[in-house]
Amino acid sequence: MPWKKNDYPVSMKNLESRVRSKAIEIANALLDEGYQEGRAIAIAMAKAKEWNDDHPLHSYSGHDNSGPMRYKGSPFNYHVVPHGDGWAVKEEGSDYARLSTDTKAEAVDKAREWASDANKCAIIHRKDGTVETSHNYS
Repeated sequence: MPWKKNDYPVSMKNLESRVRSKAIEIANALLDEGYQEGRAIAIAMAKAKEWNDDHPLHSYSGHDNSGPMRYKGSPFNYHVVPHGDGWAVKEEGSDYARLSTDTKAEAVDKAREWASDANKCAIIHRKDGTVETSHNYS
């Protein structure tokens, strides 16, 4: 039985929301791979806690009419774009590459990881600059 944000195992109830979401994602993947439910839950909770330690929340202070805002990671979406003979990951609105790679696959993987961690979008472009696809993690 796949779990969801509001329908998850009781043993996950005391996890921080962010960690619980990751644990649900991991547990569902383990179930798809054929793990028993109890084992999938235990592994997922341990791995989600590990992930949380390795991916701390970063804050960005901006201001709007309601006062300071906090974002997880970057406040911007990530774009995978052609860059010279290779590919780059750029934050939306920036002319500078946060990462330059030889392969599009490596750039896509990193953009998706950063977008997932920041609850943003990874927008993948073709060689001609048009949008190929996007992955929304918000």
